[in-house]
Amino acid sequence: MEYSAEMKNRLKRLEGQVRGVIRMMEEENHCKDVVTQLSAVRSAVDRAIGFIVAKNLESCITEAAQEGIDADEAIKEAVNMIVKSR
Repeated sequence: MEYSAEMKNRLKRLEGQVRGVIRMMEEENHCKDVVTQLSAVRSAVDRAIGFIVAKNLESCITEAAQEGIDADEAIKEAVNMIVKSR
């Protein structure tokens, strides 16, 4: 699978969020604020996983259709990736 610039940019934003959380800790911000930001990071990671799995599934289904192959296995694999990420 090719990872697009959009996918990489999502992870770069996540990297920035994590750096922000570390900075908040170093500045001894209130733990409630740190946890709030960590929750935002977790949510962004979940969205990134979903995006990557969706793009992979889209690619697999397109490839299967071009080759005349049933896409059921690709769908099952995508669902398993989502389940494992939880």
